[in-house]
Amino acid sequence: MQFSYKATRKDGSLATGSIEAGSHDGAVQALSRQGLHPLVIKAAGKGKGGGSISLGSFGKKVKSADLVVFTRQLATMVSAGVPLSRGLELLRQDPESPYFRTVLTSVAKDVESGLPMSEAFAKYPDVFSDVYINMVKAGEEGGILDQIMKRLAKQIETDASMRKKVKGAMAYPTVIGAVTVLGFFGIMFVLMPKLSSIFSQLAGPGYQLPIYTRVLLDTADDLRKYVFIYVPIIAISITAARRYIKTPAGKFKLHSLLLKLPIVGPIVTKLAIARFARTFSSLMGAGVGVLEALSVTGGAIGNKVIEKELSNAAEAVKAGKTLSSQLAASPHFPRIIPEMLQVGEETGQIDKVLVKVADFYEEEVETTMDALASIIEPIMIVVLGAGVGFIAASVMGPLAQLSTHINGNGG
Repeated sequence: MQFSYKATRKDGSLATGSIEAGSHDGAVQALSRQGLHPLVIKAAGKGKGGGSISLGSFGKKVKSADLVVFTRQLATMVSAGVPLSRGLELLRQDPESPYFRTVLTSVAKDVESGLPMSEAFAKYPDVFSDVYINMVKAGEEGGILDQIMKRLAKQIETDASMRKKVKGAMAYPTVIGAVTVLGFFGIMFVLMPKLSSIFSQLAGPGYQLPIYTRVLLDTADDLRKYVFIYVPIIAISITAARRYIKTPAGKFKLHSLLLKLPIVGPIVTKLAIARFARTFSSLMGAGVGVLEALSVTGGAIGNKVIEKELSNAAEAVKAGKTLSSQLAASPHFPRIIPEMLQVGEETGQIDKVLVKVADFYEEEVETTMDALASIIEPIMIVVLGAGVGFIAASVMGPLAQLSTHINGNGG
C-alpha cells in the first residue's frame, strides 16, 4: 500500500514524499529507520482527489473527527519544533471538508502575518468553540501549546463520545415522540372534529363529557381556529430566543439556568470544574502567574457564571486574599476544590494537586453520562406513554360511556 507522508529530519527540516508499506504502523517504522520523525501519514487515494465531492461542500459543518485529527497533528508538529505558520500550511490541505480547508488557509495566512493563532481561530466560531479558542490562548501564553492541543483533541473526542451516547439513548424515544406528535395533530385536526359531532349527537341534554375530554376538544378547536397565528408566533419566538442566547447577557442567563437544572446542572458543573483544574494546573506548572492563569482559565471553562466567579476571585487575590478562600464561598465549587487548593498553596504544588482533581471529575462526568444515557430511554417512554394514554382515555372513555348510556335507554 502506498502512503504519503510529512516528517521532520534530525536537523529539524521537513521532508515530504511517499512510501510503500503494508500498514500505517509499517509506514511509521519504515520512516523511523530512515531517521525521519513522521508528522502526517495518509494512505494514497484517501481524502481529496478523484474528483470526489465532500459532504462538507454543502455546508459549513466541520466534523468533530476532522477537528480532532487536525488538533493532534498540530500538537505533534508543535512538539517537533515546527513553526506554527509552517505547520498550518502543511495541514491546511489535509481535511476532506472544503470549508475546513478554506478556514485553515485563512488561519495560516493570519498566523504568518503575525496574528496569534487563538485570535485567528476566533474569526471562525462555527468551527472553533469558545473553549477551544481560550485553551489555545492559554497554551500560547503559558508556552505549553503542544500540551494544550493534545488535551483539546482528547476533550473533543470525549465530548463527541458523550453526544453520541446521548443521541443513541434518545434515538428510540425520538422516533416514538415524532410518531406521537404526528398522531396528536392528526387527532386534533381530523378525528376530534368528527368526535365532537358524534358526542353532540349521541349525548343527551343532561349528559356532560368528562373534563379531560372537554379540555381536549377545546384545545383541538382552538388549534384549528388559530393555527396560522400560533405557527408564526412560535417561529418568531424561537428565532428571537436563539439570537438572545448568543448575546453576552443571554448566554449568561442560559448558563445560569443550566447550572440550576436537576440532571443537567451537576454534569455541567463537574465538566467546568474538570476543565478549570486541568487548565489552571497546566498554566501554573508552566510558570504563569495566578492572576493571568485565572483570567485565561475562566474563558476556557465554557460557562459564563463560573467564569464570572473566577474573575471576582482574581480581583480578591489581587487584593491579597487566597484563591482557596474565595472558591470556598462559591456555590458551584465543591468543598474539595478549595481544600485541595489550600494544600497546594501551602506546599507550593498547586499544579500537581489540581491534576488529581481534574482526573477525578473527568471520571465523574463520564460515569454520570453513562448513567444518564441508560435512564433517558425509559423516562421518555413513560412520559410519551402517559401522553398517549391521556389521549386514548379522553377519546375512548366517553365513547364507552355513551354506548352504555344509549344501550341502557334502549333497554
